[in-house]
Amino acid sequence: MSRRDRALGALTGLAVGDALGMPTQTLPRGTISASGGITGFRAAAPDHPLAHGLPAGHVTDDTEQALLLADALIAGHGRIDPRRLADDLDRWEQDARARGSADLLGPSTLAAIQAVRAGTPPELAGANGTTNGAAMRIAPVGVATAVTDIGALVDAVERACLVSHHTSVAIAGAAAVAAVVSAGVEGFGLPTAVALGITAARAGVRRGRWVAGADVASRIAWCTELAGSTDAIVATDRVVMLIGTSLATQESVPAAFAMLLLHPDDPWAACCAAASLGGDTDTIAAMTGAMAGAIHGVDAFPADAIATVRSVNDLDLERRVDALLALR
Repeated sequence: MSRRDRALGALTGLAVGDALGMPTQTLPRGTISASGGITGFRAAAPDHPLAHGLPAGHVTDDTEQALLLADALIAGHGRIDPRRLADDLDRWEQDARARGSADLLGPSTLAAIQAVRAGTPPELAGANGTTNGAAMRIAPVGVATAVTDIGALVDAVERACLVSHHTSVAIAGAAAVAAVVSAGVEGFGLPTAVALGITAARAGVRRGRWVAGADVASRIAWCTELAGSTDAIVATDRVVMLIGTSLATQESVPAAFAMLLLHPDDPWAACCAAASLGGDTDTIAAMTGAMAGAIHGVDAFPADAIATVRSVNDLDLERRVDALLALR
């Protein structure tokens, strides 16, 4: 595999996981299991509170905002301009509303953008953001930034978090995902990539405004031990019960790592498992797919799944991958 294959795998995997989790987001795990679990793309139910009307294979805000962040990185020659990112996110939500979407900005990003609209400097708007919006869209930073210098990587992650998620827990979660993506693009295997993700989370938790919450790095480490000590079904039950699958960073990021670790050689199975967890499934599966895709490359996903996501969505991934790798 080339570095480009792995980078394209990261952004493609993000979109594939996002689309798999689109129809199950906000649903209980029992409801998803009763329908057979996720084994492929589905259209959203007509009464789905967020995704109603979306066809099978359609992505959500996770992919759209990740590509928005990629464009901000490219335009800034590797550095995020907080004002531009705030304006871009604001325009994105207005466009989503115009399209009739109910899947809009998450609570942390929405509060930050409202603060900017009210006159708060963008550099200060993210002081209360603790949810997983930063981690869900961070993959482009991992593609564009080498993992060989963890401090520099976490610097880049922090800049991406500044506008909406400048808190210890959010930066820790985003740093963990970015480090695994970066490690995969660099050619490292799963064990090394996860170890670097834990290291990055431990560095990230010392950034931003401290907030109380479970330690992301410790939860990922626990998932690593869990994956090596029991079968996938039992381990998944424990992840759902003891970590959780909500939009809290300290739940969804370790849950994504758990799915990655429980399906170490099959990115598609990892994404399907993530999309079947219940809760914030689109984000958990998107993060799982981005990390797995970076490690295994784009061809690790079924060709028909990639074709479906490409035909349903206008993503322009190759151009962005090439530009992000040029920054790297």
